[in-house]
Order: sequence, then C-alpha cells, then structure tokens
Amino acid sequence: MQLHMKYLLEPASAPRLAADVVAAASDISDAELDYSPDSIGLVEEIVDGFRSDGVTGGEVAESLVSFGCYVGEVLIRHGGGAWRHTPGGARTVPLVVEVPGAGRCSPIDWVFRRLEQGPGVSILALYAQAGQGESRPAEKPEC
Repeated sequence: MQLHMKYLLEPASAPRLAADVVAAASDISDAELDYSPDSIGLVEEIVDGFRSDGVTGGEVAESLVSFGCYVGEVLIRHGGGAWRHTPGGARTVPLVVEVPGAGRCSPIDWVFRRLEQGPGVSILALYAQAGQGESRPAEKPEC
C-alpha cells in the first residue's frame, strides 16, 4: 500500500498526525476528539461511516493511519507507553505503541481491521485490554 502522509511515518510524527485528525474531524463532522478513552467510540463511528460508504482501506489509508495515531495517543496519555518503530512485517504501518505490561500494540492496525471487518472488531475493547496491561506476545494481532 502506497501512503502519502503529511509527515514521515516515524514515532515523533504520530502525535502530529493525531492532532491533524482531531482538527479534521472537528471541521468535517463536528466530532470532538478530546483524547479521552470514550472518544474512541467516535473513531469507531467515523470508521463505520467509511465502511457503510463502501470505501476500501486503500482509498482512505492516510485517514485510517491518522485515526490509528489518535487511538495510540489516547493509549499513551492514559496508559503510558511510547511510540516505537518496528519492522513492517504483518503490520499495516511499522509504528506501534509499546505499553508497559502489554508489549507492542498496533492501534493503526486496529483501525484498519475495524474498516475491513466491521463492528466485530472493537477498537475500544482492544484499547481497554492494552490499557489494563494484559500481557500479549508482540506478534499477536490483538495488541
């Protein structure tokens, strides 16, 4: 997948991508993304809207990456951790959040999976599991 992001996909860029999507969501749909855990429900609604419009991950990849960065920022602000760069492999984008007690989590992949699989993939539930520090092997897709 070819991405055309505003910033390089590096750990230091993730907070800027998150801030940009907060502004865009406010401008486009009056959605208030306030970095609270509850706001992840709004991200799910927005992604579900993309899904109901029939768009593919490739068509909105940059937006999905940015929403994933937003979810990662919520995780960092409320559960600790830090953005890390990791080899691409099975990950959509080689950025993950390293969370104490939970290993490396991929909120960007969570957002892509929500678009692809629908409400059966709960970003909020994945966030809650990671935020509680549930141990997960680094390669396991849930985290």
